[in-house]
Amino acid sequence: MLSFIPEEIEHYAYNHTSTESDLFCRLREETYKGMASPHMQVGRIEGNFLKMLVRLTGAKKIVEIGMFTGYSALMMAEGLPDDGHLITCDIDPKAEAIARKYFAESPHGKKIEVCIRPALETLSRLIEANIVLDMAFIDADKSNYPKYYESCMKLLRPGGLIVADNVLWSGRVLNPQDEDTRAIAAFNTIVQSDERVENVCLTVRDGMMLIWKK
Repeated sequence: MLSFIPEEIEHYAYNHTSTESDLFCRLREETYKGMASPHMQVGRIEGNFLKMLVRLTGAKKIVEIGMFTGYSALMMAEGLPDDGHLITCDIDPKAEAIARKYFAESPHGKKIEVCIRPALETLSRLIEANIVLDMAFIDADKSNYPKYYESCMKLLRPGGLIVADNVLWSGRVLNPQDEDTRAIAAFNTIVQSDERVENVCLTVRDGMMLIWKK
């Protein structure tokens, strides 16, 4: 992954961000030992940023597209009030097993509902049920980012927030050469030209897009 700032500054930022509990440290360690692509897990800075966004927006209902081993879901769940609810989507049973293990151990795991099926199916069911969301986090297969975005916009309340990860894709969005990169670039263009929202593209980790629905 391309670093957008000097490594020593990255370390400084990391060391001046709230520390992880032992549970998150063990979850990270198990992910790196047992998963083929452990770098897919969000880091301490991004995880704390997501939790802060949940608290700042006062979100109570969240959908996460791309659970992986559960680090980001647990971080956001910590930011939710006791009656908050987070629906997280994935299709990898190995990642699910790790995530559920740590959800069960955390006092915030009770706020999390795991849906193991294609995320577009889960989103369609939520739309049919007239669910209204306060926040959505998109961090899954890049080719479907535009479709995830449109589904989340249907679910999101006015004033709600969508956060999309990997929107800079290690800088490859500057010259898209493959399907995933072209999909992310297309997503970024869609958001930038969407009059329904206001947005800001951040250089946090691999790029995060914050999208506020008017």
